Amino acid sequence: MKETLGKIISSYKTTIVLLIIYAFGLAVATLIEKYMGTEAAKVIIYYSPIFFILQLLLVLNFIFASLKNQLFRKGKWGYLTIHFSLIIILAGALTTHIFSEEGIVHLRENEITDQMLIQTNKGNHYHKLPFSIELTKFTVERYPGSTSPSSFESSVTVHADGQKENRKISMNNVLDLKGYRLFQASYDKDEKGSILSVNKDVAGRNVTYMGYVLLVIGFILCFTQKESRFRRLSGQLKQLRSASAIFILLLFPLFSNAQGNPQDIFDVIQKNEINKDHAAKFGALPMQSMDGRMEPINTFSSEVLRKLHKSDKIGSFNSDQFLLSLLALPDMWMRVPFIIVSNDAISYNYDLSEKGCAYVELFDSNGNYKLQEALKDIYNKPYSERTRFDKDLLKLDERINIFHQIINNKMVNIFPLENDPGHKWYAFGDDLSLFSQKDSAFVSNVVPYYLQNVASGLKSGDWEKADEILGMISTYQLHKNTTLDISPKKIEAELMYNKLDIFRLCKKIYLILGGILLVLAFISLFQNPKWLKWLFCVLGALVLLGFIYHLYGIGVRWYIAGYAPWSNSYETMIYVSAITVLAGFLFARQSNITFALATLFGGIILFVSGLNWMDPQISPLVPVLKSPWLMIHVAVIVAAYGFFGISFLLGITNLSLLGINKNNKYPIIDSRIKELSIINEMSLWAGLALMTIGTFLGAVWANESWGRYWGWDPKETWALITIVVYAIVTHLRLVKKWDNPWLFNLVSALAFATVLMTYFGVNYFLSGMHSYG
Repeated sequence: MKETLGKIISSYKTTIVLLIIYAFGLAVATLIEKYMGTEAAKVIIYYSPIFFILQLLLVLNFIFASLKNQLFRKGKWGYLTIHFSLIIILAGALTTHIFSEEGIVHLRENEITDQMLIQTNKGNHYHKLPFSIELTKFTVERYPGSTSPSSFESSVTVHADGQKENRKISMNNVLDLKGYRLFQASYDKDEKGSILSVNKDVAGRNVTYMGYVLLVIGFILCFTQKESRFRRLSGQLKQLRSASAIFILLLFPLFSNAQGNPQDIFDVIQKNEINKDHAAKFGALPMQSMDGRMEPINTFSSEVLRKLHKSDKIGSFNSDQFLLSLLALPDMWMRVPFIIVSNDAISYNYDLSEKGCAYVELFDSNGNYKLQEALKDIYNKPYSERTRFDKDLLKLDERINIFHQIINNKMVNIFPLENDPGHKWYAFGDDLSLFSQKDSAFVSNVVPYYLQNVASGLKSGDWEKADEILGMISTYQLHKNTTLDISPKKIEAELMYNKLDIFRLCKKIYLILGGILLVLAFISLFQNPKWLKWLFCVLGALVLLGFIYHLYGIGVRWYIAGYAPWSNSYETMIYVSAITVLAGFLFARQSNITFALATLFGGIILFVSGLNWMDPQISPLVPVLKSPWLMIHVAVIVAAYGFFGISFLLGITNLSLLGINKNNKYPIIDSRIKELSIINEMSLWAGLALMTIGTFLGAVWANESWGRYWGWDPKETWALITIVVYAIVTHLRLVKKWDNPWLFNLVSALAFATVLMTYFGVNYFLSGMHSYG
């Protein structure tokens, strides 16, 4: 009995089974959280005795498997260090769970307290702190001219041991005191009160951080130690000769939006085309966006046209021509059915033109807004109960609202209010009562005068006067903007960035060259003349130029935004594409096929990033993202996606080759399968290392920002599931029956579903603290 139990607990099969149960349990927990709430998920799964036992079994399995297989004697120090670090991390988490104190302190200005409110599933109670804290002042700083908070901080006086000390607490700026850490969590609506998160977890934090350090050391050993799995794979790959390549048929569905004959009124608008040079001058004017960012009008017009029409052009008009035409001819544009309706049921229910409707169609004969009653019902529903129809109706309402504001001369905020402490800029149609009489008169008259001359330019073709008035507006901006430092270089850089459309060009480069490289790889399966090798080199050089241009685009966006450009879905897609192509270059010498697939996949990712539901808008960061940990955490964890993407493609490729070579008729294909399987596993190891380190770097960021390094947020949980699933893939080889190319390549492809769920699925199907991402 003891021998049987010992065999089971030390078996690698047991390892795989336990990991599968662990991943499945975590996935179920995220669904429980969605439908029953966070506390229910914690009680049923995360903090349940069964879950603790499962983690204990994993620890025991590692210890007994290590002893049974004599890993210490074999010097598997990288492997041992990684797994030992995970045990320490679990021990740190257990220490935190048992001994930590966590609660909140709510203070109004000039209020003092020494009580912390602790909330548990058994109720609320207060805990006395070994110090008192007094809120002297709470301050919210906003982005210029916006209601969006840039930062918020509490000025406090700490009373401890008979002494007073003035300190400041803000997001990413923690107050450490007597083992307690106080974090800025939130604030009252009237901005006269502050909510602080309080955490005491000295032992748990130190143990956990030690585990994180050992984890990094372990992965370094795995990639550098001579007898490590990664180094052995690299040696095996060098021994294989490049003898063949693969042929894959990748089908890309092409979608086109069929459009009927243009309305007569749209023909008239198109004939009255705004001069492109003048539209470019209009687009170069700086303005303040609704979230307070200073940008050229060209950026705003591009965003508006994409939002309303899901395109960067309409007819022959570019975005600047469209916006200026809309301002000059609002009555005509109201009747043009160009506003996207993404749900056919909406068109049917409200008697709208299919695919695209006109503004006037949304109002009945009495001038009533057709969507009004339905919108009231939707806003009264919990978010989780809103249907696809509801969400699409809200999007249509947003588009109509944008159109309505623009034709009423709102949103185009090009007029600064002199000496305004809020740094706000105004549009012509806004309330101008705060302006001086002289400035108000200028703003009120210059826009109608300008649009009148735009209309004259449409008739006569003479744009000189309109150019002159734009110059007057620009001069006004320079003289009246006394509170904001607007960088002309950044405005010029953004105009250039918009014009070059860098990532669209990179997409074409990757797709075309990647496709050609794949065809050449197929040709080299049958013959490999010198000219083919030279052609690979030439095409590789062109891909390198495209990659450098890609990096240049990321750098320009970084310069314009003022922060690392991987803070939202669009930006991370751009970054993942670059990492994927980079991964292809890393394996290019070993395999032309891998390089071709990586290049092609980089183009596919950029293609996805350019789809209509991806928003390329540059927006100010929310306060919690203003941390150096953001740049490190996201850069590392998203880089892992690039390597996992390579493994996904290689898995699909090898499965296809295994199907072709069922009876081992073609030794050259069998050799290629071995080569690509090795590269697949090396890519998996690189991705797993980056994913694991990146996830725990995120835990450090969370702990330094708001006092807890793990909160079972769905995004965190699915990142952990991804790590566990890829750990299963890399450990399958340890079971002899499961160590075969077909199973390995199949699971390496299927595992990519967890990446998609972590990156996309959590945002759309679940909810949590990472919704800003």
